[in-house]
Amino acid sequence: MRNGGTARPGKSRKKARPKPGSGSRSKASGRKPEVRRRIEPPGPPERLARLVTVGGGKGGVGKSFLSANVAAALAAQGQRVVVVDADLEGANLHTCLGVPAPPASLADFAAGRESDLAKLAFDTPVENLRLVAGTHANLATPQPSHQQRVALMAQLRRLDCDFVVLDLGAGTASAVIDYFSDGDDEILVIQPEPTSVENAYSFLRAAFYRRMRLAMQRSEVRQLVSQAMDQKNERGIRTPLDLLREVEQLDAADGSRFVANMKAFRPRIVMNGVRSAEDIRVGFAVRSVCRKYFGIDAEYLGYVNHDEAVHRSVLARRPLVVSEPRCDAALYMVRIAQKLSSELATGRKGSAGPVREPFGPGSAARPPPPGTAS
Repeated sequence: MRNGGTARPGKSRKKARPKPGSGSRSKASGRKPEVRRRIEPPGPPERLARLVTVGGGKGGVGKSFLSANVAAALAAQGQRVVVVDADLEGANLHTCLGVPAPPASLADFAAGRESDLAKLAFDTPVENLRLVAGTHANLATPQPSHQQRVALMAQLRRLDCDFVVLDLGAGTASAVIDYFSDGDDEILVIQPEPTSVENAYSFLRAAFYRRMRLAMQRSEVRQLVSQAMDQKNERGIRTPLDLLREVEQLDAADGSRFVANMKAFRPRIVMNGVRSAEDIRVGFAVRSVCRKYFGIDAEYLGYVNHDEAVHRSVLARRPLVVSEPRCDAALYMVRIAQKLSSELATGRKGSAGPVREPFGPGSAARPPPPGTAS
């Protein structure tokens, strides 16, 4: 019966089944037919920028000068580089590079006005080199909060570049020490003067103990490290090895972590403004003290001799490796940049080897040509 009424018994109408692959939905199940999807293999892991942190215990040792010139030398070697001025209370890296104060800077990140660090990177006169300046800081609260610092370091590594060079302020404030310790290459700039060397030891000591405190897991062990940071502590802990013995007695696992962090902490020493063989040997002395006192294997990365061309480049507001690339001091900094570039290519740190003693007894006082500092 076509219109109205009931169908005859046993004469129920058969419904056409959907053809395979037709994509029609089954009323019984309400599901689409299974579609096989091609599983793509995972892509290569994200490549992070190599982070070079440049610090030193004393102001005026040449951190900004070295940061600007090593960054410019890396850029001249074809590396894509972003140099960041993290000294918000004394920013002058833009002046070293001949860049007028940019309209936005790291200070806007610290104040919460800009959360995307990539938008704060501006071109410089040097090809392949961009700058995140530190100008226009709020002097009431210049430094980013701890949470902002964590976000900052994560974003720095994800910038579209090969190297990030982070120029730090002077002193041992927690922000400075945290920045320094998070680098892939932790460069410590020292002048061959007693005040600079003394402050360098204080800086290394602060970096060492802060690193250890953050690495420990038991609260009792962290409190012990905090006590050891007081040089006149009542427990009589005077050296890192004294502290290690105390940590191992409290917690064997944290003792193992302590040893692992001692081995991982490898600051790289650069002597700046050297005038003689004796000045160069100060770097070896600092390295020896690091091994004996801290139990860490610091590397003597290189040195930069005193050169009147440095003063001329500062007045000209141009990196020395650009304004006078053939002078001795520029060649020494190019040499340091070449070491960093070669290590990026090989994936190793320190592959180019430490600085070797350049002079024997009776040698001339003038530093040798750059080729001997390998």
